[in-house]
Amino acid sequence: MAIHEECGVFGVIQPEPANVGRVVYYGLYALQHRGQESCGIVVNDDGVFASHKDLGLVGEVFGRDVLERFPQGTMAVGHTRYGTTGASNRRNCQPIEVNHQKGRMALAHNGNLSNAAQLRSKLELTGAIFHTTSDTETIAYIVTRERLTSPSIEDALSAAMKHLEGAYSLVLMSPQKLICVRDPHGFRPLCYGKLPGGGYAAASESCALTAVGAEFVRDLEPGEILIFQGDTVSSRREHCGKCPPAHCVFEHIYFARPDSVIDGVSVHAARLRAGSILAEAHPVEADAVVGVPDSGLDAALGYSRTSGIPYEIGLIKNKYIGRTFIAPGQEYRLDQVRLKLSAVRESVAGKRVVLVDDSIVRGTTSGRIAGLLREAGAAEIHLRISAPPFLNPCYYGTDIDSRENLIACHYSVEEIAGILGVDSLGYLPVSALGELFGGHCSACFTGQYPTDIPSDTRKDRFEQKLSECHRGRRHT
Repeated sequence: MAIHEECGVFGVIQPEPANVGRVVYYGLYALQHRGQESCGIVVNDDGVFASHKDLGLVGEVFGRDVLERFPQGTMAVGHTRYGTTGASNRRNCQPIEVNHQKGRMALAHNGNLSNAAQLRSKLELTGAIFHTTSDTETIAYIVTRERLTSPSIEDALSAAMKHLEGAYSLVLMSPQKLICVRDPHGFRPLCYGKLPGGGYAAASESCALTAVGAEFVRDLEPGEILIFQGDTVSSRREHCGKCPPAHCVFEHIYFARPDSVIDGVSVHAARLRAGSILAEAHPVEADAVVGVPDSGLDAALGYSRTSGIPYEIGLIKNKYIGRTFIAPGQEYRLDQVRLKLSAVRESVAGKRVVLVDDSIVRGTTSGRIAGLLREAGAAEIHLRISAPPFLNPCYYGTDIDSRENLIACHYSVEEIAGILGVDSLGYLPVSALGELFGGHCSACFTGQYPTDIPSDTRKDRFEQKLSECHRGRRHT
């Protein structure tokens, strides 16, 4: 089972035609950590859409020649993907484009619908034909159908939201408008800023606004619809306040870049505080604190400051290797840990080391990292995790659909420490999450889900259905 982050979305609107495709390109570069499977950009040139999408990293998919082929335009949307519903292939690349009776639409989606299977089945029974196996196309279908009887695209989006359950942060482009939507729980982040030359940009994280020189304005409220047209911005809040906020805590623990601010909480500051809480909850006598790059570094610094144990650079990351979660297949993932990380012997040899990481899922990666430190001469390794034990699947954008391979579901803390080859193990207490993040979703740790649990949670459920249909045709 592979576990991945979700997706990044980005949109831009400017008052006059400009090279908006390149602006989105820079924004997607800043969001590359949110998805390394595929990416795409759609440019709006006076209602004519030009697009390019493919599998691969942003720098691989968008070479200079591709960017130069994009026309000047006033709007553009982009997406970098790891799909939590639908296979990794080119047809599932986003943004999804729709050409319907009332015009064109391009849609980029971050999240995961918990009722995608039910919605897709209903649409198919009314004649809908799907070309992808992602839940984003389901959203596009519902919005398009509502648009046929709605006076505006924002009215259609508002009507569509009544049917959608689960996590969705959307950036949608019509011929005249750029529209941002955040689900009523606010599972996934979405914010916007003002560009220095006029116009606006919207992004999954504030770090992408900074990358294009935009001044951060604010996060969208859960349930908010934000409409950009020309140089005006308007907001609709009819869906706001209908649900308790349920921001994903894993955004701050792992997904987001430390220089981002999400829902008013600095990712860097939250990780520092998590490390401080870890030091208070699980103290140990040691000589050095070492963080696992990248998302364990801030928590390690917090642990060091509170405990008084010196912070050391004990692991070096190869910046040209993607996150271990991205690797296809268990055998390759294990090999990639050694390619990705190397231990600094001078920092750990003969020392009692506190090793700080963001989470333990299967345990394979954590065990390999501990092994690297042992090989470098660490006398003791005390593993501290800046998240509680991962005990439950996520239905809102983190690609975990089963408890089967979650190590904390099968072993005690002491047993896990033995399996990983560390001298002690301590997790962030669940009780600390409220202090760190306010209104949040922590179902992956507690099992308390803010929505109904879907009946079919397989990522490839739509591919399975398609295969079954093909087999049925062969037998008839």
